[in-house]
Amino acid sequence: MTAESVRVYAALKDRVVTAERSGADGSTAERSGGGGPTGEQSSTGGPTDEWAVTERLQGETVECLAASDARPDRAFVGTAAGIRRTTDGGDTWTRVGPSVDDRVTALAVSPQDPDVVYAGTEPSAVSRSTDGGDTWESLAPVTDLPSEPEWSFPPRPHTHHVRWIEVAPADPDRLYVSIEAGALLRTTDGGETWEDRPGEPEPETDGSATDGSPWGEPTRSNGARRDNHTLATHPDRPGRVYAAAGDGYAQSEDGGDSWTYPQDGLDHRYVWGIAVPDADPGTVVVSAATGATMAHGRDGAESYLYRTTDADDAGDTGDRDGSDAVRWERAMDGLPDGRGTVRTVLAAGAGETLYAASNHGLFRSPDAGASWTAAGLEWPADETPMPCGLAVVGDR
Repeated sequence: MTAESVRVYAALKDRVVTAERSGADGSTAERSGGGGPTGEQSSTGGPTDEWAVTERLQGETVECLAASDARPDRAFVGTAAGIRRTTDGGDTWTRVGPSVDDRVTALAVSPQDPDVVYAGTEPSAVSRSTDGGDTWESLAPVTDLPSEPEWSFPPRPHTHHVRWIEVAPADPDRLYVSIEAGALLRTTDGGETWEDRPGEPEPETDGSATDGSPWGEPTRSNGARRDNHTLATHPDRPGRVYAAAGDGYAQSEDGGDSWTYPQDGLDHRYVWGIAVPDADPGTVVVSAATGATMAHGRDGAESYLYRTTDADDAGDTGDRDGSDAVRWERAMDGLPDGRGTVRTVLAAGAGETLYAASNHGLFRSPDAGASWTAAGLEWPADETPMPCGLAVVGDR
């Protein structure tokens, strides 16, 4: 990559798309590739935004993706049968970590050290590599925690998995781990021990759930959401955790000890993707639907992006939790209609730049999600591409 280039890694359910745009004028050289047994393809994008687009791992069951600006040519993909890694910008992918042979459902690269990589699996477990993916070790079991009997992933109710791993920006030993579905976990010692549902007191004795959720209503106990899909942090707010969950949005200002639940204007409460601009921790963009069916397009699809610029006001104000100070608005300017759109995955680039990937393609916002334009690159058109991971490198 050159100093002025940007590369996007996008994980779809049956392939990985790598798109690169080089040079300030958008000029780029076409990647090499062919129609080999993995279905590799290469092409250039449209005349306005020219991208070199490469598709790899076609036919694989892809679950997640992670990459780091510090190593832009290296990325990791989780599949139904372990971890794949590229070290050449997405041209080739090889299996790493043979000891991690379950379905890999979450990946994260440490912001402090790009050679430290975490992987979460189904059944729920967390592993770590400290050498860029060459070798892996299992961290302390999470299934020994008291809430584990309540964990269940509805499409496969006999099991559950790690949905997201987020490394705290100011502390490499502090991780937030979401279990789909049933719990948010936290470690402050690099995974030697785990805290179960931090911020919650002992469970309510009546076991009632006021919101219709099988995991209960966390607002009664000030704890985290129970069905977290995506977590985010920001280096300018080291104690803040943003959470997009199947039972709504939540935000913590104290590293997960307590939470607020700003929902005003968020008309769709099945929240999936989340992005926070590098330049503004007070702005948050999420993707949301009415429920899992509409989000994932199993019976049609309908989802929307929402945006707030009030995240800095969501903290505890003394006599109230601050949720009323946050207002969400739809952020669909320049995007296809929400009807027919599967839930979108999001990623932050430089400054106020955000990226969004859906079944309609890749989109870019230069103004923290206020408006969007199509990236102008070729996007898989067969059936309905289902994005499940997005990472942007070089756009700094």
